[in-house]
Amino acid sequence: MKFRRVPAISVLALAAVLGLTACGGSGGSSSSDTVIRIGTTDRNSAWDTFEQVAKRNGITLRTTNFTDYKTPNLALAQKQIDINLFQHLQFLGQYDVSNNDTITPIGSTYIVPLALYSKKHKALAEIPAGGEIAVPNDPTNLARGLNVLAAAGLVKFTGTPSQPTAADVDKAASKVRVTTVDATQTALSLNSVDGSIINNTFLERAGIDPHSALYADDPNNPAAEPYINVLAVRAADKADPTLLKLVDVFHDPEVQKAWAEATKGSGIEVKRPQADLEQILARVEQGLRDHK
Repeated sequence: MKFRRVPAISVLALAAVLGLTACGGSGGSSSSDTVIRIGTTDRNSAWDTFEQVAKRNGITLRTTNFTDYKTPNLALAQKQIDINLFQHLQFLGQYDVSNNDTITPIGSTYIVPLALYSKKHKALAEIPAGGEIAVPNDPTNLARGLNVLAAAGLVKFTGTPSQPTAADVDKAASKVRVTTVDATQTALSLNSVDGSIINNTFLERAGIDPHSALYADDPNNPAAEPYINVLAVRAADKADPTLLKLVDVFHDPEVQKAWAEATKGSGIEVKRPQADLEQILARVEQGLRDHK
């Protein structure tokens, strides 16, 4: 993929035509900068630092903050943006399989452990037999949440499902009852259940300290690999040196410090080779096709 070196005014005009929002504190690009259009769904304060460090490396980022999780991959496929940073490999695999697409990861970013929280109990052992645990009902978080409960010793499965659903829970052998709710309700459910699996997005909105979790999945466990977040591009661009350079920018110590502050340390940096990420994605996609 070839990026044109263009004056900032041309890029801004193009963004206006496409209806994209150019964000960021890096200021205008110089004519010698390479402009990369990047999409996300969560532009936090760390993005200012990300853009500044990118600029020092000759890259001007034009950041679009999308309001939903479907659009960044569609915008990438339609060449409205050049790269996105918002999803883990499991989500990407589901998009590719559902849309017969080939969007691919070029670099890992971080992993956010999925965890169990409670207002009624201060330790995992305090959760009583027959207690009720709320789990998000969307397929990605449901499977991961049930695996968290299984690793914590709270539920058992009737078989060995790779992507378990509520139907796979062995009710007789499990310590707790599982209730599936919309992901937006998991934090709100804390007042009425013994515990709830809550993803990072809703923790922040509810003001819950991510370090107060009773139990979280281990990001170093191979079972957590599908939940590594990535920088993703169109398959034809996966070897583009400028886009690959952006992976190094993300892992710059200055960017990582800003990211840790913005996320309150809830995200753990991950550095995995591109080939590893492609292999993990291939396994995810094959598993999804097998379950169709």
